[in-house]
Amino acid sequence: MNIEKLYCNLHGDYAEAKARLMSDGLIEKFVLKFLADPSMQQLRDAIASGDLATAFRAVHTLKGVAANLSFSELRETASALTEQLRRGDGTVDDVLLMKVENAYKLVTDSIQKESGK
Repeated sequence: MNIEKLYCNLHGDYAEAKARLMSDGLIEKFVLKFLADPSMQQLRDAIASGDLATAFRAVHTLKGVAANLSFSELRETASALTEQLRRGDGTVDDVLLMKVENAYKLVTDSIQKESGK
């Protein structure tokens, strides 16, 4: 897997990931594990059921994972949705949710394409 190319495709920060994880091998290991992370599905399910407390926890976790892996666009969009849900006004910003969905899809599609999985 070409890690630098992957990070370019998914709008991430390869240099930041490399500084944090120190090797392409570790980056690849954790990038591949991201595909099994349940946070996005938990977010979808929680929003569908109207459970905004669980939605907050799920998007906050997604933001943290994206930050740790330096998935910049996903981190930024998840962060914005986290803050919107943190206010707790009982609503979900559909535009922000769509941005998170799109950033998540870009990341997962990029990983699958680059890894052949």
